[in-house]
Amino acid sequence: MSEKITSTIRLRMSAKDAHYGGNLVDGAHMVHLFGDVATELLIKCDGDEGLFVAYDNVEFLAPTYAGDYIEAYGEITEIGNTSRKMVFEARKVVVARPDISASAADFLDEPIVVARASGTCVVPKECKRK
Repeated sequence: MSEKITSTIRLRMSAKDAHYGGNLVDGAHMVHLFGDVATELLIKCDGDEGLFVAYDNVEFLAPTYAGDYIEAYGEITEIGNTSRKMVFEARKVVVARPDISASAADFLDEPIVVARASGTCVVPKECKRK
């Protein structure tokens, strides 16, 4: 692999994303974001959305709340015949500040890593366009 293939998406967690008391967003939402990042990585690499086969590891490291902005990053680390190994990291870049007011928020100088994962996707040979 001569050039690193990466993808980053950033979005705000809404009240709709909060699954638990205190506006806490469930960890499964981070896994959903990693799936979206993986899809973009496969499109960049192969011109096809491919299929997610398995996560090797998933770690939830810090809480995420409604109003926080999450940046989900992914990178292809290994390219096989049809398989693509990937690593992911979700970082909180903006934190909601309901302790100040309903609309207060802080942009973080140093993002907080809220989740990490690694996994494998495949692109069937007949679907590869690149």
